[in-house]
Amino acid sequence: MLFKRVITRGFHKDIAFAFDIDGVLLRSKNPIPGSSEALKLLTKEKIPYILVTNGGGVLENKRTEFISSVLDVDISPLQIVQSHTPFKALTNKHKKVLCCGLDSVREVAKAYGFQHVVHPMDILAANRDISPFSSVTDSYLKKVAQTHESLTETPFDAIMIFSDPKDWATDIQVISDLLNSDGGRLGTLRKYKSETPSIPIYFSNDDLLWANRYHLNRFGQGAFRIIINSLYSALNDGKALKETVIGKPTALTYNYASHVLIDWKQKLENGTTDSTEQILPPLGVPPSTKPFDKIYMVGDNPASDIIGAHNYGWESCLVRTGVYADGDKLPCKPTMIVDNVWEAVTKALERQ
Repeated sequence: MLFKRVITRGFHKDIAFAFDIDGVLLRSKNPIPGSSEALKLLTKEKIPYILVTNGGGVLENKRTEFISSVLDVDISPLQIVQSHTPFKALTNKHKKVLCCGLDSVREVAKAYGFQHVVHPMDILAANRDISPFSSVTDSYLKKVAQTHESLTETPFDAIMIFSDPKDWATDIQVISDLLNSDGGRLGTLRKYKSETPSIPIYFSNDDLLWANRYHLNRFGQGAFRIIINSLYSALNDGKALKETVIGKPTALTYNYASHVLIDWKQKLENGTTDSTEQILPPLGVPPSTKPFDKIYMVGDNPASDIIGAHNYGWESCLVRTGVYADGDKLPCKPTMIVDNVWEAVTKALERQ
């Protein structure tokens, strides 16, 4: 694929970009043609951009190190908002938390500042009977599980779904137990039915499908959420579960991403892009200033990237390199539909 030279102004102060990762920049771990060139162009022209993904499971610096290596472009950990990045804003609110997802989410939660982090594998290792249909082996538990002084005496404060779990059977059972527990105490059962769970639950995204190297889209955390909600309703006389869902397309995540984008713009202007400090955005509070004339969200998923950008007032560029295929029903009209991320960037710059 050939990429034509694009003539741009020396410094675009009125435009910025946000990119999804899977299906836009990468397909699994492989770069999508044009993605490296697009980011290098923006870097050269000092045009602010961030990555906003419903993926996660690892620390932000590990994710950006990998992407930087694969795409041959320097990306700062302060330029990425993963699905669970806004959980940073909740460390002062919850102390003992059940963190669900890949084994690595334990490290993420601790790095964010949560004081007492428990993974479902810890609970399974303490009592295999809690999840009788789990296929997890004893050798695997010995490698990943950690012991705690007390899993049952001290109540849990919250449940946080950081990423798609590996062992759905165990996570579903443990989450259901805690949602219907007596005050968040594991191994107890409350005596009433309610829409409000015993402890709050946070989902980091609601993507039903996502694109990997397989030719058909795969189930994501949104499918896991449907199961949790259905079981909770069945156990509570049909009452719907009160929950908090972040990630695209929610305004919570777009607010958070806006703060991060504004912070990165200031670092570009001040020449402090090597900084490791970032003003932590509050969860649910929009920025007080709007320094950009246009922000372009480049994504492959109409149900998260495109409708989220549309509802939040951003421009949207829908690419054909991921979830979306021509003919799919769209929740709204994108600003543009393009073949790839390079075309999205260059056409957006031409519009400006």
